Amino acid sequence: MTEGAQDGVQDRELVTWWGLVVEAYARTAPLLQVGPVGGVDLPGPWFEVLLRLLRTPGGRLTMTRLAHEVALTSGGFTKLADRMVGAGLIERQASLEDRRVSHAVLTAEGRRIAEEAQQLHVAALREHFLGPLGEQRAGQLAALMRVLRDANTVPVSGSSR
Repeated sequence: MTEGAQDGVQDRELVTWWGLVVEAYARTAPLLQVGPVGGVDLPGPWFEVLLRLLRTPGGRLTMTRLAHEVALTSGGFTKLADRMVGAGLIERQASLEDRRVSHAVLTAEGRRIAEEAQQLHVAALREHFLGPLGEQRAGQLAALMRVLRDANTVPVSGSSR
């Protein structure tokens, strides 16, 4: 083994591997963006919030959990949530169990927009993710990314669904 290759992987190779992950994401992510849906512009974080709420039973998550899942500070997420509330896509609901906790909940309009946006997103995923990789490799990549995500996730308080 040479210097910097404690586990058999050369430093240069390791940097290249990570660079390929970053480059692949940077080139693919813009192709997966959902544009205006039903007359509503959906910047990336808005779509992420709608998609997470749509996929959650009851269509509601704590504001803290949503902020964490879309990689925003609580202050940044509060501003985003204010704009989404103003657009009629989500509403805030106080927790009945804990007055300090607030939930984001899909409105009927938010659900409609989220479902339509998800259909557009799935079409783009089929073309730009599943198409080049195929089902087996796409599944393997997803499994590997789950391992990486879980290994590097710091638990957030108040993040129960």
